[in-house]
Amino acid sequence: MENTITKEDIQKENELIRIGLEKAYEKLVKFKKEKNSPLVVSENGKIVFISPDKIPPKANYSK
Repeated sequence: MENTITKEDIQKENELIRIGLEKAYEKLVKFKKEKNSPLVVSENGKIVFISPDKIPPKANYSK
């Protein structure tokens, strides 16, 4: 028997990965707010510190 990966299998796996990343981001935001610690990101090659009270509760991304 041959193991073939279908488009549906890939879509299901992608969805599980997306859900996992969203949960990780939510945990990160919770941690940063509890510790009153800024989120450090890179925007256009520059380091940016985002205050814990200004961290978006959900990640913004495009498909």
